[in-house]
Amino acid sequence: MDGTAVRQLDVEEQTIRRELSNAKPQEHTPEVSPATQRNRERALQMNLAYVIFLTAAAVITVFVCVNFLQLRARNTILQEEVASLEAELDSAILENDSEYNRVMNSVDLEHVKEVAINELGMQLATASQVVTYSVEDGDYVRQYSEIPAE
Repeated sequence: MDGTAVRQLDVEEQTIRRELSNAKPQEHTPEVSPATQRNRERALQMNLAYVIFLTAAAVITVFVCVNFLQLRARNTILQEEVASLEAELDSAILENDSEYNRVMNSVDLEHVKEVAINELGMQLATASQVVTYSVEDGDYVRQYSEIPAE
């Protein structure tokens, strides 16, 4: 009856097929048990205890961070102060050494010896007048009795 020619669709059928081809396919959602659905809903909810816990954790974290930054700043200030004091100490040591050298260079020991012998009448010590003590415990000697006069 129709032969080899393609049959023409009615206008209504063409409209329905066009709408069906343009329509988005529906997503298939698997059936979820009521227990699973409740668990999902509970996981999405934030109760008061959870909010309080998160707030406390955030406050503690901020407090720790602020204290850490304050300690780092204090540490930096103290390091700068130590460096300044070390520089001041080095300067004082250099000044002290230069003053000591100036004083030591200004004293003429030969002149002192000459004045002591010629003007004050002192004499050089002889070998019999020199008494030698050995010190094992420290760098000075305590005299507990008179030195014998031989």
